[in-house]
Amino acid sequence: MKYSAVILAAGKGVRMCSELPKVVHRVAGMPMIVHVINAVKKAGIDDIITVVGYGREKVEEIVSSAGVQLVTQEEQLGTGHALMQAEKKIDPDSTVVVLAGDTPLVQPSTVKNLLEAHCKEQAAATVLSTELSNPYGYGRIVRGSDNSFSRVVEEKDASETEKQIREINTGMYCFAASEVFDALSTLNPDNAQKEYYLTDVLTVLKNKGKKVSVLLGDAEEDVYGVNDRVQLSHAEAVMRKRKNMELMKKGVTIIDPATTFIDSSVEVGRDTVILPFTLIEGGTVIGERCEIGPGVRISDSIIGSGVTIESSRIKSAIIGDECTVGPYSYLRPETILHRGVKVGDFVEIKKSTIGENSKIPHLSYVGDAVVGKGVNVGAGTITCNYDGKNKHQTILEDGVFIGSNTNLVAPVKLGKNSSTGAGSTITRDIPANSLGVERAKQRNIKDWFLRKK
Repeated sequence: MKYSAVILAAGKGVRMCSELPKVVHRVAGMPMIVHVINAVKKAGIDDIITVVGYGREKVEEIVSSAGVQLVTQEEQLGTGHALMQAEKKIDPDSTVVVLAGDTPLVQPSTVKNLLEAHCKEQAAATVLSTELSNPYGYGRIVRGSDNSFSRVVEEKDASETEKQIREINTGMYCFAASEVFDALSTLNPDNAQKEYYLTDVLTVLKNKGKKVSVLLGDAEEDVYGVNDRVQLSHAEAVMRKRKNMELMKKGVTIIDPATTFIDSSVEVGRDTVILPFTLIEGGTVIGERCEIGPGVRISDSIIGSGVTIESSRIKSAIIGDECTVGPYSYLRPETILHRGVKVGDFVEIKKSTIGENSKIPHLSYVGDAVVGKGVNVGAGTITCNYDGKNKHQTILEDGVFIGSNTNLVAPVKLGKNSSTGAGSTITRDIPANSLGVERAKQRNIKDWFLRKK
């Protein structure tokens, strides 16, 4: 059996009050349509077509690397019209799952269950339903006297009696491809919205004597649609709760899940402890036995094992095993710390490699530098890497000792085991095993205070 999926993502999402198409808004660090694509793929469907419309360039930019096909709905005339656009991309002998791109909480198990129910019943169409205590705004499933499917009625077309029905259409369907496209060709927009409703296909198929099934599932959370920023925040909270639960079940300690925010794409090793008020974003990977937080934000970084990071900002950096960072450190992009490095309070590092067991304990800026093994950088040290036009490199070879309050004016190289005197401004290379000192001679002016007074 061949399976395909069509993700409907053509709408603007007016209630989002945004210039961006709705489906590219992020939930737990990832555009909501990517969550839907991932769920479909994990359910075993690789042939995926996305129907785009408003802001299609933005959507295409996001999904281009996911291996999905795109078709365009130039004019948004409803869900039935959207599915029509995908007909030429779908094998008529396949089974098609149709779902919305604004349901980021959908899980692979829900897609699988729908497929299995559809195939078991050998139906022409299967609609996933669920019951809500407050079904306002959703299309209702109307059943016949024998409890079989009768039709779907939309909120704006429903009678007062029909509005009391709690079983709703989730907007997720499974169809025999040949049957659904034949039925779509007979639709007309005779409704309050003047749109081609995909739900009308179900009635068409039933009237033709085809089997239409309903899978009533406990899927309220999975099919939660995002239409505005309030609903976006709810989806965000659910997704982050799921991620925290997943990590804790795999051996990660999260002290306070309510104040810990971890993107869905993040990986964390066992026995790592994450303290409150920590954000971990993007493609970050954290090893085992780390202690992260409190007050840490990490984005798109690789963290080794046995690392401690406290009250710091880490952005697109690589941190080796057994490193200590913070408090109040800032590691900027292209920073690489090798094993055992210590980066202390109020230290900023940018586009620099720091060798094993080197220390930059406090109050320093290191930019565009290559620092060897066992280097000690004294408090207040600055690499003067920018001359107003170009960036230049500072090289500190193994064993270098930098005295406090040293200015290293790049380009400059300090040889192995060399040192600088505290308060020096170093503008020339220092040979190995040498001391570089640059200070004006101290003068003491006797009775200065009395003369000034």
